[in-house]
Amino acid sequence: MLHFKKLHFVFVLILAACVTGCKEKDVAPDVDTTLDSTTASDYKAVNAWLYEIMNDGYFWYKEMPEETSLDATSDPYDYFEKLVYQRQTVDRFSAVTDDIDALENEFNGISKIFGISYSLSFIDNGNSNIGIFLNYVVKGSPADKAGLKRGDFLLKVNGTQLTSANYQSLLGGSETTTFTLGTLNGGAIAAASQTVSITKAEVSEDPVAFSTVISKPAYGKTIGYLVYTQFVPGTSADDEKYDNELRQIFADFKSKGVNELVLDLRFNSGGYISSAETLASLIGRNISSSKIFYTEQWNDKYIAYWQKNQGANALNYNFQTEANNIGNNLNRVFVLTSNSTASASELVINGLEPYMEVITIGENTAGKNLFGSLIDDDENRWKWGAYVMLGQTANANGESDYGTVKGMTPDYIVEDTNVPYKPFADENETLFRKALDVMGIPAPTSMRTAATKTVDPFKKSLRDDLKTRKNLMIRTGSLMRVNP
Repeated sequence: MLHFKKLHFVFVLILAACVTGCKEKDVAPDVDTTLDSTTASDYKAVNAWLYEIMNDGYFWYKEMPEETSLDATSDPYDYFEKLVYQRQTVDRFSAVTDDIDALENEFNGISKIFGISYSLSFIDNGNSNIGIFLNYVVKGSPADKAGLKRGDFLLKVNGTQLTSANYQSLLGGSETTTFTLGTLNGGAIAAASQTVSITKAEVSEDPVAFSTVISKPAYGKTIGYLVYTQFVPGTSADDEKYDNELRQIFADFKSKGVNELVLDLRFNSGGYISSAETLASLIGRNISSSKIFYTEQWNDKYIAYWQKNQGANALNYNFQTEANNIGNNLNRVFVLTSNSTASASELVINGLEPYMEVITIGENTAGKNLFGSLIDDDENRWKWGAYVMLGQTANANGESDYGTVKGMTPDYIVEDTNVPYKPFADENETLFRKALDVMGIPAPTSMRTAATKTVDPFKKSLRDDLKTRKNLMIRTGSLMRVNP
Protein backbone atom coordinates (compact mmCIF):
# COMPACT_ATOMS: atom_id res chain seq x y z
CA MET A 1 0.00 0.00 0.00
CA LEU A 2 1.26 3.46 -0.84
CA HIS A 3 1.37 6.26 1.69
CA PHE A 4 1.52 9.89 0.62
CA LYS A 5 2.93 12.96 2.31
CA LYS A 6 2.64 16.42 0.85
CA LEU A 7 5.85 18.28 0.04
CA HIS A 8 6.27 22.05 0.08
CA PHE A 9 7.33 22.82 -3.48
CA VAL A 10 7.39 24.98 -6.54
CA PHE A 11 7.15 23.14 -9.88
CA VAL A 12 9.78 24.38 -12.28
CA LEU A 13 10.81 23.69 -15.84
CA ILE A 14 14.19 25.32 -15.83
CA LEU A 15 17.55 25.09 -17.50
CA ALA A 16 19.74 24.84 -14.44
CA ALA A 17 23.11 23.77 -15.75
CA CYS A 18 24.44 26.73 -13.83
CA VAL A 19 22.25 26.20 -10.77
CA THR A 20 23.71 22.90 -9.76
CA GLY A 21 26.14 24.28 -7.26
CA CYS A 22 28.74 21.94 -8.78
CA LYS A 23 32.23 22.92 -7.92
CA GLU A 24 33.82 21.68 -11.14
CA LYS A 25 35.48 24.55 -12.98
CA ASP A 26 33.59 23.89 -16.21
CA VAL A 27 30.21 24.57 -14.60
CA ALA A 28 29.77 28.20 -13.57
CA PRO A 29 27.67 28.42 -10.40
CA ASP A 30 24.39 30.25 -10.92
CA VAL A 31 23.17 30.27 -7.35
CA ASP A 32 24.73 32.43 -4.67
CA THR A 33 25.41 29.94 -1.90
CA THR A 34 25.25 31.86 1.36
CA LEU A 35 25.74 29.20 4.01
CA ASP A 36 23.04 28.98 6.63
CA SER A 37 23.49 27.67 10.16
CA THR A 38 23.90 24.11 8.93
CA THR A 39 27.26 22.68 10.00
CA ALA A 40 29.26 19.71 8.82
CA SER A 41 27.74 17.66 11.62
CA ASP A 42 24.32 18.23 10.08
CA TYR A 43 25.34 17.00 6.62
CA LYS A 44 24.30 13.43 7.40
CA ALA A 45 20.70 14.51 8.04
CA VAL A 46 20.65 16.82 4.99
CA ASN A 47 22.01 14.08 2.76
CA ALA A 48 19.51 11.54 4.07
CA TRP A 49 16.75 14.01 3.22
CA LEU A 50 18.19 14.60 -0.25
CA TYR A 51 18.29 10.87 -0.92
CA GLU A 52 14.72 10.45 0.31
CA ILE A 53 13.24 13.11 -1.98
CA MET A 54 15.31 11.98 -4.97
CA ASN A 55 14.40 8.33 -4.42
CA ASP A 56 10.76 9.39 -4.39
CA GLY A 57 10.18 11.76 -7.29
CA TYR A 58 13.35 11.78 -9.41
CA PHE A 59 12.65 10.68 -12.97
CA TRP A 60 15.72 8.41 -12.92
CA TYR A 61 15.43 7.20 -9.31
CA LYS A 62 16.07 3.61 -10.42
CA GLU A 63 19.51 4.66 -11.70
CA MET A 64 20.66 6.12 -8.38
CA PRO A 65 23.40 4.36 -6.40
CA GLU A 66 22.47 2.49 -3.24
CA GLU A 67 22.32 4.86 -0.27
CA THR A 68 24.67 2.62 1.72
CA SER A 69 27.36 3.04 -0.94
CA LEU A 70 27.57 6.82 -0.39
CA ASP A 71 29.45 8.90 2.17
CA ALA A 72 26.60 10.29 4.24
CA THR A 73 28.83 12.91 5.89
CA SER A 74 30.11 14.52 2.67
CA ASP A 75 29.26 18.07 1.60
CA PRO A 76 25.65 18.03 0.27
CA TYR A 77 26.78 19.56 -3.03
CA ASP A 78 29.17 16.66 -3.58
CA TYR A 79 26.64 14.14 -2.28
CA PHE A 80 23.91 15.40 -4.59
CA GLU A 81 26.15 15.04 -7.63
CA LYS A 82 26.44 11.32 -6.88
CA LEU A 83 22.66 11.05 -7.28
CA VAL A 84 22.34 12.88 -10.61
CA TYR A 85 21.92 10.70 -13.67
CA GLN A 86 24.46 11.34 -16.44
CA ARG A 87 25.11 15.00 -15.59
CA GLN A 88 26.82 16.00 -18.83
CA THR A 89 24.35 14.56 -21.34
CA VAL A 90 21.01 13.65 -19.71
CA ASP A 91 20.17 15.43 -16.46
CA ARG A 92 21.99 18.72 -16.94
CA PHE A 93 19.52 20.52 -14.70
CA SER A 94 18.86 19.05 -11.24
CA ALA A 95 20.37 21.23 -8.57
CA VAL A 96 20.94 21.71 -4.87
CA THR A 97 21.17 24.99 -2.96
CA ASP A 98 21.84 26.03 0.61
CA ASP A 99 19.60 29.12 0.25
CA ILE A 100 16.20 27.94 -0.91
CA ASP A 101 14.54 31.33 -0.33
CA ALA A 102 16.98 33.18 -2.60
CA LEU A 103 16.57 30.57 -5.33
CA GLU A 104 12.76 30.62 -5.12
CA ASN A 105 12.82 34.42 -5.37
CA GLU A 106 14.99 34.17 -8.45
CA PHE A 107 12.59 31.65 -9.98
CA ASN A 108 9.88 34.24 -9.38
CA GLY A 109 11.83 36.96 -11.16
CA ILE A 110 12.96 38.70 -7.98
CA SER A 111 16.68 39.21 -7.57
CA LYS A 112 19.25 41.80 -6.58
CA ILE A 113 20.67 42.96 -9.88
CA PHE A 114 22.04 45.79 -11.97
CA GLY A 115 19.44 44.81 -14.56
CA ILE A 116 21.59 44.07 -17.59
CA SER A 117 21.52 41.11 -19.95
CA TYR A 118 24.49 40.91 -22.26
CA SER A 119 26.99 38.95 -24.27
CA LEU A 120 30.75 39.20 -23.99
CA SER A 121 32.66 39.52 -27.26
CA PHE A 122 36.24 40.18 -28.26
CA ILE A 123 36.93 43.70 -29.48
CA ASP A 124 40.49 43.29 -30.74
CA ASN A 125 42.24 41.08 -33.26
CA GLY A 126 44.31 39.47 -30.55
CA ASN A 127 41.19 38.11 -28.81
CA SER A 128 42.28 39.52 -25.48
CA ASN A 129 40.15 42.58 -24.70
CA ILE A 130 36.42 42.04 -24.46
CA GLY A 131 33.32 44.21 -24.28
CA ILE A 132 29.94 43.87 -22.61
CA PHE A 133 27.28 44.19 -25.31
CA LEU A 134 23.83 44.87 -23.84
CA ASN A 135 21.04 42.88 -25.48
CA TYR A 136 18.40 44.20 -23.11
CA VAL A 137 18.02 46.20 -19.92
CA VAL A 138 15.41 45.25 -17.32
CA LYS A 139 12.67 47.87 -17.01
CA GLY A 140 12.83 49.79 -13.74
CA SER A 141 16.22 48.34 -12.81
CA PRO A 142 19.23 50.41 -11.65
CA ALA A 143 20.74 50.09 -15.14
CA ASP A 144 17.52 51.34 -16.73
CA LYS A 145 17.39 54.27 -14.33
CA ALA A 146 21.03 55.07 -15.16
CA GLY A 147 20.06 55.42 -18.84
CA LEU A 148 21.57 52.21 -20.21
CA LYS A 149 19.71 50.55 -23.07
CA ARG A 150 19.90 47.74 -25.59
CA GLY A 151 22.74 48.44 -28.01
CA ASP A 152 25.05 50.08 -25.49
CA PHE A 153 28.37 48.45 -24.82
CA LEU A 154 30.64 48.69 -21.83
CA LEU A 155 34.42 48.26 -21.94
CA LYS A 156 35.77 49.04 -18.50
CA VAL A 157 34.76 48.10 -14.98
CA ASN A 158 35.92 50.50 -12.27
CA GLY A 159 38.42 51.91 -14.75
CA THR A 160 39.95 48.57 -15.77
CA GLN A 161 39.64 47.20 -19.30
CA LEU A 162 37.80 43.88 -19.42
CA THR A 163 39.84 40.95 -20.72
CA SER A 164 39.34 37.23 -21.02
CA ALA A 165 41.55 36.87 -17.93
CA ASN A 166 39.93 39.39 -15.56
CA TYR A 167 36.24 39.56 -16.49
CA GLN A 168 35.12 37.10 -13.81
CA SER A 169 36.77 38.99 -10.97
CA LEU A 170 35.64 42.38 -12.30
CA LEU A 171 32.01 41.36 -12.84
CA GLY A 172 31.66 38.83 -10.07
CA GLY A 173 30.91 40.61 -6.86
CA SER A 174 30.69 44.38 -6.30
CA GLU A 175 27.37 45.85 -5.25
CA THR A 176 28.30 49.18 -6.85
CA THR A 177 30.21 49.30 -10.11
CA THR A 178 31.33 52.06 -12.47
CA PHE A 179 31.14 51.12 -16.14
CA THR A 180 32.88 52.94 -18.99
CA LEU A 181 30.85 52.99 -22.19
CA GLY A 182 32.34 52.24 -25.59
CA THR A 183 32.05 53.77 -29.03
CA LEU A 184 32.35 52.43 -32.56
CA ASN A 185 34.37 54.62 -34.91
CA GLY A 186 35.49 53.49 -38.35
CA GLY A 187 35.12 49.84 -37.43
CA ALA A 188 37.18 50.22 -34.26
CA ILE A 189 35.72 49.86 -30.76
CA ALA A 190 37.23 52.15 -28.15
CA ALA A 191 36.40 53.42 -24.68
CA ALA A 192 34.42 56.66 -24.48
CA SER A 193 34.65 59.31 -21.81
CA GLN A 194 31.17 58.54 -20.49
CA THR A 195 30.82 56.44 -17.35
CA VAL A 196 27.84 55.25 -15.32
CA SER A 197 27.87 54.13 -11.70
CA ILE A 198 25.24 51.54 -10.77
CA THR A 199 24.29 49.95 -7.47
CA LYS A 200 22.43 46.65 -7.43
CA ALA A 201 18.88 46.64 -6.14
CA GLU A 202 16.17 44.03 -5.68
CA VAL A 203 13.98 44.06 -8.78
CA SER A 204 10.81 42.20 -9.66
CA GLU A 205 11.29 41.85 -13.39
CA ASP A 206 8.38 42.46 -15.75
CA PRO A 207 8.74 39.68 -18.35
CA VAL A 208 7.35 41.86 -21.13
CA ALA A 209 10.48 43.71 -22.21
CA PHE A 210 8.90 45.22 -25.33
CA SER A 211 5.83 44.99 -27.56
CA THR A 212 4.57 46.86 -30.59
CA VAL A 213 2.43 46.60 -33.73
CA ILE A 214 4.03 47.32 -37.12
CA SER A 215 1.74 48.11 -40.03
CA LYS A 216 2.80 47.16 -43.58
CA PRO A 217 -0.35 47.79 -45.64
CA ALA A 218 1.50 47.56 -48.97
CA TYR A 219 2.19 43.89 -48.17
CA GLY A 220 -1.08 43.15 -46.39
CA LYS A 221 0.75 42.65 -43.11
CA THR A 222 0.08 43.85 -39.59
CA ILE A 223 2.86 42.49 -37.42
CA GLY A 224 2.66 41.98 -33.67
CA TYR A 225 6.09 41.91 -32.03
CA LEU A 226 6.63 40.75 -28.44
CA VAL A 227 9.86 40.39 -26.46
CA TYR A 228 9.10 38.09 -23.54
CA THR A 229 11.96 37.32 -21.14
CA GLN A 230 10.56 34.85 -18.60
CA PHE A 231 7.37 32.97 -17.79
CA VAL A 232 6.23 34.54 -14.53
CA PRO A 233 2.49 35.00 -13.90
CA GLY A 234 2.65 37.82 -11.38
CA THR A 235 3.91 39.16 -8.10
CA SER A 236 3.17 38.40 -4.46
CA ALA A 237 0.80 41.36 -4.45
CA ASP A 238 -0.92 40.43 -7.73
CA ASP A 239 -0.42 36.82 -8.76
CA GLU A 240 -1.74 37.39 -12.30
CA LYS A 241 -0.20 40.80 -12.98
CA TYR A 242 2.12 39.73 -15.78
CA ASP A 243 -0.25 37.17 -17.33
CA ASN A 244 -2.87 39.90 -17.47
CA GLU A 245 -0.34 42.20 -19.11
CA LEU A 246 0.11 39.52 -21.78
CA ARG A 247 -3.64 39.37 -22.24
CA GLN A 248 -3.81 43.14 -22.70
CA ILE A 249 -1.04 43.05 -25.30
CA PHE A 250 -2.88 40.39 -27.28
CA ALA A 251 -6.12 42.35 -26.92
CA ASP A 252 -4.26 45.21 -28.62
CA PHE A 253 -2.90 42.84 -31.28
CA LYS A 254 -6.41 41.54 -31.90
CA SER A 255 -8.03 44.97 -32.10
CA LYS A 256 -5.41 46.12 -34.63
CA GLY A 257 -5.85 43.07 -36.84
CA VAL A 258 -2.41 41.49 -36.34
CA ASN A 259 -1.95 38.74 -38.94
CA GLU A 260 1.75 38.01 -38.43
CA LEU A 261 3.31 37.42 -35.01
CA VAL A 262 6.99 37.61 -34.04
CA LEU A 263 7.61 36.14 -30.60
CA ASP A 264 11.10 37.06 -29.41
CA LEU A 265 12.24 34.41 -26.92
CA ARG A 266 15.99 34.94 -27.33
CA PHE A 267 16.41 35.87 -23.68
CA ASN A 268 13.72 33.63 -22.22
CA SER A 269 15.06 30.67 -20.32
CA GLY A 270 11.67 29.59 -19.04
CA GLY A 271 9.34 29.92 -16.09
CA TYR A 272 5.95 28.83 -14.86
CA ILE A 273 4.08 26.34 -17.01
CA SER A 274 0.87 28.22 -16.22
CA SER A 275 2.22 31.28 -18.04
CA ALA A 276 3.38 29.09 -20.93
CA GLU A 277 -0.21 27.84 -21.16
CA THR A 278 -1.49 31.42 -21.14
CA LEU A 279 0.87 32.55 -23.90
CA ALA A 280 0.29 29.49 -26.08
CA SER A 281 -3.46 29.84 -25.59
CA LEU A 282 -3.29 33.43 -26.85
CA ILE A 283 -1.45 32.30 -30.00
CA GLY A 284 -2.64 28.84 -31.03
CA ARG A 285 -4.74 28.39 -34.18
CA ASN A 286 -8.05 26.52 -33.94
CA ILE A 287 -7.39 25.51 -30.36
CA SER A 288 -9.79 25.09 -27.45
CA SER A 289 -9.80 23.92 -23.87
CA SER A 290 -10.49 20.40 -25.13
CA LYS A 291 -7.23 20.22 -27.12
CA ILE A 292 -3.94 19.05 -25.68
CA PHE A 293 -1.16 21.60 -25.23
CA TYR A 294 1.32 19.15 -23.71
CA THR A 295 1.56 15.86 -21.83
CA GLU A 296 3.82 14.78 -18.98
CA GLN A 297 5.71 11.58 -18.25
CA TRP A 298 6.79 10.98 -14.64
CA ASN A 299 8.55 8.05 -13.04
CA ASP A 300 6.56 4.82 -12.81
CA LYS A 301 5.39 5.42 -9.21
CA TYR A 302 3.87 8.80 -10.03
CA ILE A 303 2.35 7.74 -13.34
CA ALA A 304 0.53 4.97 -11.47
CA TYR A 305 -0.54 7.39 -8.74
CA TRP A 306 -1.85 10.13 -11.04
CA GLN A 307 -3.71 7.72 -13.30
CA LYS A 308 -5.23 5.81 -10.40
CA ASN A 309 -6.50 8.98 -8.75
CA GLN A 310 -7.30 11.17 -11.75
CA GLY A 311 -7.84 8.78 -14.66
CA ALA A 312 -6.03 7.76 -17.82
CA ASN A 313 -5.78 11.35 -19.08
CA ALA A 314 -4.40 12.72 -15.83
CA LEU A 315 -1.13 13.80 -17.42
CA ASN A 316 -2.67 15.56 -20.45
CA TYR A 317 -2.79 19.35 -20.14
CA ASN A 318 -5.05 21.35 -22.41
CA PHE A 319 -5.03 24.90 -23.72
CA GLN A 320 -6.92 27.58 -21.82
CA THR A 321 -9.84 29.56 -23.17
CA GLU A 322 -8.47 33.04 -23.84
CA ALA A 323 -10.79 35.75 -25.17
CA ASN A 324 -7.89 37.58 -26.84
CA ASN A 325 -6.56 34.61 -28.80
CA ILE A 326 -5.38 35.77 -32.26
CA GLY A 327 -4.67 32.32 -33.69
CA ASN A 328 -7.52 32.33 -36.17
CA ASN A 329 -5.98 35.40 -37.81
CA LEU A 330 -2.57 33.70 -38.06
CA ASN A 331 -1.26 30.96 -40.32
CA ARG A 332 2.08 30.85 -38.55
CA VAL A 333 4.17 32.32 -35.77
CA PHE A 334 7.81 33.40 -35.97
CA VAL A 335 9.92 32.64 -32.90
CA LEU A 336 13.35 34.24 -32.42
CA THR A 337 15.71 31.93 -30.54
CA SER A 338 19.16 31.70 -28.99
CA ASN A 339 21.13 29.24 -26.89
CA SER A 340 19.28 30.69 -23.87
CA THR A 341 15.82 29.87 -25.25
CA ALA A 342 14.79 26.97 -23.05
CA SER A 343 12.29 24.96 -21.06
CA ALA A 344 8.96 26.78 -20.99
CA SER A 345 9.98 28.62 -24.17
CA GLU A 346 10.69 25.32 -25.89
CA LEU A 347 7.43 23.95 -24.47
CA VAL A 348 5.51 26.76 -26.22
CA ILE A 349 7.31 26.12 -29.52
CA ASN A 350 6.79 22.37 -29.33
CA GLY A 351 3.22 22.65 -28.04
CA LEU A 352 2.10 24.95 -30.87
CA GLU A 353 3.62 22.91 -33.69
CA PRO A 354 0.72 20.41 -34.02
CA TYR A 355 -1.66 23.33 -34.58
CA MET A 356 0.19 25.86 -36.75
CA GLU A 357 3.42 26.54 -38.57
CA VAL A 358 6.15 27.65 -36.15
CA ILE A 359 9.11 29.27 -37.93
CA THR A 360 12.20 29.54 -35.74
CA ILE A 361 15.00 32.00 -36.47
CA GLY A 362 18.31 32.37 -34.64
CA GLU A 363 20.46 29.80 -32.90
CA ASN A 364 19.89 26.33 -31.45
CA THR A 365 17.88 26.37 -28.25
CA ALA A 366 19.11 25.01 -24.92
CA GLY A 367 17.38 21.63 -25.24
CA LYS A 368 15.31 21.10 -22.10
CA ASN A 369 12.15 19.02 -22.31
CA LEU A 370 12.27 18.21 -18.60
CA PHE A 371 10.22 19.63 -15.76
CA GLY A 372 11.16 19.73 -12.12
CA SER A 373 10.19 20.78 -8.65
CA LEU A 374 11.94 23.13 -6.27
CA ILE A 375 11.62 21.35 -2.92
CA ASP A 376 12.41 22.68 0.54
CA ASP A 377 12.42 20.90 3.88
CA ASP A 378 8.84 20.63 5.10
CA GLU A 379 10.12 20.44 8.70
CA ASN A 380 12.04 23.73 8.32
CA ARG A 381 15.26 22.28 9.73
CA TRP A 382 17.53 24.12 7.28
CA LYS A 383 17.64 26.32 4.19
CA TRP A 384 18.88 23.54 1.95
CA GLY A 385 16.68 22.76 -1.03
CA ALA A 386 16.76 20.76 -4.22
CA TYR A 387 15.56 21.31 -7.74
CA VAL A 388 14.65 17.81 -8.89
CA MET A 389 13.82 16.69 -12.43
CA LEU A 390 10.49 14.86 -12.20
CA GLY A 391 9.84 14.01 -15.83
CA GLN A 392 9.58 15.20 -19.41
CA THR A 393 6.96 16.81 -21.61
CA ALA A 394 5.69 16.07 -25.12
CA ASN A 395 3.23 17.80 -27.45
CA ALA A 396 -0.15 16.55 -28.66
CA ASN A 397 1.61 14.41 -31.30
CA GLY A 398 3.82 12.78 -28.68
CA GLU A 399 6.90 14.65 -29.93
CA SER A 400 9.69 15.46 -27.49
CA ASP A 401 12.90 15.03 -29.45
CA TYR A 402 14.70 18.24 -28.52
CA GLY A 403 15.95 17.30 -25.07
CA THR A 404 19.62 17.08 -26.01
CA VAL A 405 22.61 19.40 -25.84
CA LYS A 406 21.77 20.39 -29.44
CA GLY A 407 18.28 21.57 -28.52
CA MET A 408 15.99 22.71 -31.33
CA THR A 409 17.71 23.61 -34.58
CA PRO A 410 16.08 26.75 -36.03
CA ASP A 411 14.55 26.80 -39.49
CA TYR A 412 16.82 29.74 -40.28
CA ILE A 413 20.17 29.77 -38.50
CA VAL A 414 21.13 33.39 -37.89
CA GLU A 415 23.89 34.31 -35.45
CA ASP A 416 23.42 37.63 -33.69
CA THR A 417 26.98 38.97 -33.85
CA ASN A 418 26.54 42.45 -35.34
CA VAL A 419 27.05 45.21 -32.78
CA PRO A 420 25.82 47.51 -31.53
CA TYR A 421 22.57 45.59 -31.24
CA LYS A 422 19.76 47.49 -32.90
CA PRO A 423 16.56 48.37 -31.00
CA PHE A 424 13.80 45.78 -30.84
CA ALA A 425 11.57 45.88 -33.94
CA ASP A 426 14.12 47.90 -35.90
CA GLU A 427 13.72 46.64 -39.46
CA ASN A 428 17.45 46.06 -39.75
CA GLU A 429 17.83 44.26 -36.43
CA THR A 430 19.51 40.98 -37.35
CA LEU A 431 16.90 38.35 -36.44
CA PHE A 432 13.82 40.50 -37.04
CA ARG A 433 15.21 41.36 -40.46
CA LYS A 434 15.21 37.66 -41.32
CA ALA A 435 11.59 37.30 -40.21
CA LEU A 436 10.62 40.24 -42.44
CA ASP A 437 12.50 38.67 -45.34
CA VAL A 438 10.54 35.44 -44.93
CA MET A 439 7.32 37.47 -44.83
CA GLY A 440 8.34 39.07 -48.14
CA ILE A 441 8.91 42.53 -46.71
CA PRO A 442 12.13 44.13 -48.01
CA ALA A 443 14.23 46.59 -46.04
CA PRO A 444 13.16 50.18 -46.76
CA THR A 445 15.55 51.73 -49.26
CA SER A 446 15.24 55.13 -47.65
CA MET A 447 16.49 53.91 -44.29
CA ARG A 448 20.07 54.83 -43.47
CA THR A 449 21.86 52.21 -41.42
CA ALA A 450 24.37 53.07 -38.75
CA ALA A 451 27.84 51.58 -38.69
CA THR A 452 28.07 48.05 -37.32
CA LYS A 453 30.84 45.62 -36.55
CA THR A 454 30.82 41.82 -36.49
CA VAL A 455 32.37 40.55 -33.27
CA ASP A 456 33.61 37.17 -32.13
CA PRO A 457 31.48 36.05 -29.16
CA PHE A 458 33.32 35.03 -26.01
CA LYS A 459 30.35 34.30 -23.73
CA LYS A 460 26.69 34.53 -24.69
CA SER A 461 23.53 35.49 -22.85
CA LEU A 462 24.81 36.37 -19.41
CA ARG A 463 23.09 38.26 -16.65
CA ASP A 464 24.58 40.79 -14.26
CA ASP A 465 27.10 38.89 -12.16
CA LEU A 466 27.93 36.20 -14.74
CA LYS A 467 24.66 34.37 -14.27
CA THR A 468 23.16 32.52 -17.19
CA ARG A 469 19.41 33.00 -17.02
CA LYS A 470 17.70 29.95 -15.62
CA ASN A 471 15.39 28.29 -18.06
CA LEU A 472 12.16 27.56 -16.30
CA MET A 473 9.13 25.45 -16.87
CA ILE A 474 7.26 25.86 -13.60
CA ARG A 475 3.88 24.32 -12.87
CA THR A 476 1.91 24.76 -9.68
CA GLY A 477 0.17 21.68 -8.47
CA SER A 478 0.29 19.04 -5.75
CA LEU A 479 3.32 16.80 -5.43
CA MET A 480 2.93 13.86 -3.08
CA ARG A 481 5.73 11.82 -1.59
CA VAL A 482 5.25 8.21 -2.67
CA ASN A 483 6.51 5.60 -0.22
CA PRO A 484 6.08 2.02 -1.40
